Amino acid sequence: MKSKYFKDKVIIVTGASSGIGLATAKLFASFDANVVMAARSLEKLEQIKAEIPNPDKVLCVKTDVAKEDDCKNLIEETVKTFGCIDILINNAGISMRAMFIDLELDVIKRLMDTNFWGTVYCTKFALPYLLESKGSVVGVISTAGYLGLPGRTGYSASKFAIRGFLNTLRVEHRYDGLHVMVFAPGFTSSNIRNVALTADGSPQGKTPRNEDKMMSSERVAQRMAYGIRFRKNEMLLTPVGKITKFFTFALPRFSEWCEYKLMAKEPESPIKRNKT
Repeated sequence: MKSKYFKDKVIIVTGASSGIGLATAKLFASFDANVVMAARSLEKLEQIKAEIPNPDKVLCVKTDVAKEDDCKNLIEETVKTFGCIDILINNAGISMRAMFIDLELDVIKRLMDTNFWGTVYCTKFALPYLLESKGSVVGVISTAGYLGLPGRTGYSASKFAIRGFLNTLRVEHRYDGLHVMVFAPGFTSSNIRNVALTADGSPQGKTPRNEDKMMSSERVAQRMAYGIRFRKNEMLLTPVGKITKFFTFALPRFSEWCEYKLMAKEPESPIKRNKT
């Protein structure tokens, strides 16, 4: 995909040090955009910057999106360097894998702080500039933002919250030229499952799924760019995601039965199986 649409636009990508965020930052850099890469490790971002096309147009900002002041600083540094903001991609996120009954409550708080509040903080501080540029704000969710995935209560809750927040923001600014997109890539080959939190908050350390059979982060980035370019309100990327959304609203009980069976079949699944 080649696009002159993004040339010289100022684009912020959170969670830019790996996975979808990294692939997205690299893609926009290849389009000659001004890219702001945000993540918790500045050292890692600077290493990546050296490998990105047009590194002189890349700004790295150490940001923990769970911290309000970090998000405010991210926006301030962006405007100080580039003078405006055209696109904000709220991609930073963490996952979890445990039954709620076994889960320490702090795990859900950590997910909400990063996934939901990180989106809220960054959007709040960037909004005046996005309204001025009639730009785009994107929230990366997943199919877990449309149905409750067993064993991932905190993750699903945070993604539902992001979807509700952004859909409402779109309605509030429907006559202001603001573009708001909810972006649900489905299962993507990335590092998110390796670092997903377990019941006690420790990372699980390995993925329970075959990453080779999933959509690549690079392909996801291309689809995201397409959605932003044509100002889509919502994008579900995989056929499974689209089918899941349909059955969730059309046949909710059947959908719940399917998702339980699917998630219970994962290797070392925390889901307690039925006798049937």
